[in-house]
Amino acid sequence: MFQLTSTKSCDLATVVQELERLVEQPGSPVRAIRRLPASEGQFADLPDSVDPRLREALERRAIGRLYLHQAQAFEQIETGKNTVIVTPTASGKTLCYNLPVLNLLLREPEARAMFLFPTKALAEDQLHNFQSIADDLPGQIRAFTYDGDTPQDARKAVRQRANVVFTNPDMLHTGILPHHTRWAKLFESLRFIIIDELHYYRGIYGSHLANILRRLKRICAFYGSNPGFICSSATIANPRELAEALTESAFALVDRNGAPTGEKYFVFYNPPVVNRHLGIRRSYINEAGHLAVELIQRGQQTLVFANNRLATEILITYLRDACLGGPAPDETIRGYRAGYLPRERREIERKLRQGDIRGVVATNALELGIDIGSLDAVVMAGYPGTIASTWQRAGRAGRRQSASAAVLVASSAPLDQFIIEHPEYFFGQSPEHASINADNLEILLAHLKCAAFELPLADGEKFGPHDLGELCRFLEETGFLHHAGSAWHWTSESYPADAVSLRAVTSDNFVVVDITGEPKVIAEVPFPAGLTALHEKAIYLHEARQYHVERFDYKERKAYVKQVQCDYFTEAIDYTQVKVLREFASTQVHGAQRLHGDVRVTRQIVGFKKIKFYTLENVGAGKLFMPEQEMHTTAFWLHFPASFLAQFGDLSPTEKQNGLVGLGNALRSIAALRLMCDPRDLGVALGAPPGTFEPDLYLYDMYPGGVGQSAPLYEMTDALLRDTAELLARCPCGDGCPSCVGPVGEVGERGKQAAQLILAALRGETAMAGAQLQTQGV
Repeated sequence: MFQLTSTKSCDLATVVQELERLVEQPGSPVRAIRRLPASEGQFADLPDSVDPRLREALERRAIGRLYLHQAQAFEQIETGKNTVIVTPTASGKTLCYNLPVLNLLLREPEARAMFLFPTKALAEDQLHNFQSIADDLPGQIRAFTYDGDTPQDARKAVRQRANVVFTNPDMLHTGILPHHTRWAKLFESLRFIIIDELHYYRGIYGSHLANILRRLKRICAFYGSNPGFICSSATIANPRELAEALTESAFALVDRNGAPTGEKYFVFYNPPVVNRHLGIRRSYINEAGHLAVELIQRGQQTLVFANNRLATEILITYLRDACLGGPAPDETIRGYRAGYLPRERREIERKLRQGDIRGVVATNALELGIDIGSLDAVVMAGYPGTIASTWQRAGRAGRRQSASAAVLVASSAPLDQFIIEHPEYFFGQSPEHASINADNLEILLAHLKCAAFELPLADGEKFGPHDLGELCRFLEETGFLHHAGSAWHWTSESYPADAVSLRAVTSDNFVVVDITGEPKVIAEVPFPAGLTALHEKAIYLHEARQYHVERFDYKERKAYVKQVQCDYFTEAIDYTQVKVLREFASTQVHGAQRLHGDVRVTRQIVGFKKIKFYTLENVGAGKLFMPEQEMHTTAFWLHFPASFLAQFGDLSPTEKQNGLVGLGNALRSIAALRLMCDPRDLGVALGAPPGTFEPDLYLYDMYPGGVGQSAPLYEMTDALLRDTAELLARCPCGDGCPSCVGPVGEVGERGKQAAQLILAALRGETAMAGAQLQTQGV
């Protein structure tokens, strides 16, 4: 285990010097250290159109000039253009949208603006930032948050008095749009809609937001307003494309950062391999905790990011135990996650700013732009899933232009291993594309119901690009709409917004009922996950406790569980078939074929495995008889003709199949990296027509109707294959492991070697493939 030689308080430069000495050593866990030098700011004068009163208020805050990107954004917005700003964390993006809004409100006191933030905590933090300037201006600029924490008796005052409303997509969806008549003053005078953390809205969540914005624009048109959009985003490959897809409006892009930056050291740390053949590494959670302790004990105020709640609580315990009686007493090590009360979170934020807390362990709740002052170091226990999120977490240190360090500790997951072994990929131009599919039929219909509840749908009206006649007739047949007076009217007694979860395609969830004692509901599980996690005899894990599923009521969507103590968990075994319904595009790839189109996925849970904790041994199995599930979705796939596979004559049919299975696992990890999605958002299946071995390897969208992930994969096939080949080549294991194609016990003998040969041939490297075949003796 890595340990610094210095044992007393020291500056970051000393810590980094000790780490740098390790980089050149064989087998060093420190894979790379990148020094990002401090940079001078680029400034511009305050534009002439800034109100003199606002200019004076800014000067009292020592803001006599703007950063270059702030000035450029202001100019674009003042000319009436929708604008998206893309600059790093702590570069002053907040002023990019606050300045034009405040300027407008001084000029037109009756104007209104709406700010959308992904979390309540961020909305609250940004309100304080906005209000601190507004309070220094003449007149009354009234800004309030409006979310689930807003007291009932205060909500009427917000609706009537607010010039500026700080809210989130969930509240806009359920609490504002359905009650738009109460918000008439807001919608009549709404001039700006600000969407912060734009990159956050991708996949399912982004597809829902696009439809919420369709509803919002429809209601604004009803009240006679036409607001402009201001968006801000972390660095991704397609910010303007994403903004335009979400809002269905044209955008100007501002992406030249003018803010000064402090010196930053970025350390890539890969826990040492303890079993080379199986690719098993030391626990990344233990290693991250140890590194954090080393930094805290040397006087560095440190933030540790974990990727889930359980890891957060484990790391808090580890840090408190390790620092007990040292320079960081127990009360200076704190946790921070969504489950904490708002009062607790505000206290932690305040003490971080003041320096009273020396170490904090957080989930992504602290990733977004909440002001926590100037930290010295950030340690990330596991890759956050996207390059954008990694930079945001790293940017939490050194936010006051001071020197800082960020340490990324990789887990054994393929995504982590690809990033940690390819620092040049991480530090280069962002390869991540955020995708949405606002026209997913299930999502579209859900929001069309909400739109009809809000205002009748007139004949000939469009919802986005869609003619509504056929969709409305379908909703009439299902009892939701009725046609009268040249419009479609809502007739159901239900409240449609309550039935729509913004983080799932369908709200058809399973309820988990604990019957250990008095029956009580302990969780709600999304439908697809429910089939694999809540089948009878499953071990369901909740808050680190184990529950045995006694009865699974599929029809009533309930699972009845009892708390148990056991040394294993369960993993479902499924059987998946994919049938192509329609091909959208097809291209030859060195004797194989790449395609994308509509597919029907038939999936059935047929059994389960019992996996022992820690050792991950398979200690038992069972058969299940679950209903088949059918889903229409979109897919990208590779077709392998017999002529393509014939070049691997020394591989048996079983080894070829093992190679394709392993290739599918690796492709899914790299696809998730490039699409900014979770690997679980993509399904993998291998199929072949009966009686032949001309297999198809599918990467399909795990959501009914798809969320726009197959077309980008089709377009980026070359990069997908290249990065997958790099992942396998850099992995030190022999025959396969969780960090590349999957464990050899699941993929099969020679799965990794076969996958590498198939990949080489797909990339046109047939000579290299032959040489590799000889070298490996396959």
